[in-house]
Amino acid sequence: MKQKTFLISGFIASLFLAGVVSFYASSNPDGLEKVAGDIGFIETAKENTNSDGVLADYGVKGVENERLSVGAAGVIGVVATGAISTGLFFLIRRKPGGAK
Repeated sequence: MKQKTFLISGFIASLFLAGVVSFYASSNPDGLEKVAGDIGFIETAKENTNSDGVLADYGVKGVENERLSVGAAGVIGVVATGAISTGLFFLIRRKPGGAK
């Protein structure tokens, strides 16, 4: 039961960080973007093929409120990551009574 409580608490903390705190993350460019600007080759960068996707640029397309858009994208990312990792865990776990 302690492990289940720990996992649920971690998931709730992740949702809070992704949904609320992520909006306050630095708006400064990441390392690669900064170096590209400093050296002067950022103008030659091409747009990513997924740049028009629903979750492009740390937000949800169609949500006008920036704070809500960033928070929703974070929550969607946490839920998707949790679902995929849980599914993979159940696929690769050892079966009870199986070979050891």
